[in-house]
Amino acid sequence: MSGDGAPLHEAVARFLVYLRVERRYAPRTADNYARELQLLTRHAETQGVRSWRTLQPAQLQALVAAEHRRGRGAGSLHHLLAACRSFFRWLLREGELDASPAAGVRAPKLRRKLPHVLDVDQAQRLMELDADDALAARDRAALELLYSSGLRVAELCGVRWRDLDLDEGLVRVTGKGSKTRVVPVGSQALAALRALRPALAAAETPVFPGRHGAPLTPAALRLRLKRRAGEQGIAQRVHPHLLRHTCASHLLESSGELRAVQELLGHADIATTEIYTHLDFQRLAQVYDRAHPRARRR
Repeated sequence: MSGDGAPLHEAVARFLVYLRVERRYAPRTADNYARELQLLTRHAETQGVRSWRTLQPAQLQALVAAEHRRGRGAGSLHHLLAACRSFFRWLLREGELDASPAAGVRAPKLRRKLPHVLDVDQAQRLMELDADDALAARDRAALELLYSSGLRVAELCGVRWRDLDLDEGLVRVTGKGSKTRVVPVGSQALAALRALRPALAAAETPVFPGRHGAPLTPAALRLRLKRRAGEQGIAQRVHPHLLRHTCASHLLESSGELRAVQELLGHADIATTEIYTHLDFQRLAQVYDRAHPRARRR
């Protein structure tokens, strides 16, 4: 444990080791934390803070205000505060803080953006990609699995044949925070995966390989999907997370089962999933305005 007066960066360095080693955060996520906490540390030093015990909420609020004046948006400032709060919670557990300096600190109000989705006809057209060669078969299976199971792009790229149960129609994926979940796979996706599977596929072989047999990278998959959407005449920009949104929206629209959609997507907080109910009501309003005799606008 570091005492008062120890360099601020030492505590930050130990926290980042905790995230990478104990919590097994993805490198990109840990790097994001590192950047935000480096900013916090520099600000604290300019305020004359030499120990995290002496950092005051007003000083943290001043950092948020300064970053807002520099042009950072509300969403980015919420990420900054989330990183700070995680760090302070860890310091509290380590006994290096008596109270969190983030208590009562607020970022500008976040405008909630509804995710874009494909309608059912667009999704159907996208999935009708001709799998006439090995590369097209791989892309078709990736599209089907993204739309069928609502996977994140990193989850899809990490799937190996050992993770698939084609008989039961299930796939095991590892999501944020190294949390594992098992989700169903639809019949069309299963058919595409069976057509893709080599006769002697090893259990450790990636389902979606890139060059030299290594797993396809998220960046490469995004490029493939963008290209395939263009070939299928989809004007909207198509990316893996769009298919995750589309899966969730279509499933909720058909079933109304919010908890089931939460489990499918691997959301820790159902409030994250509830955004799709707003999307559903928006669609309902559009249908009502278009179809109900008493709703037609003049």
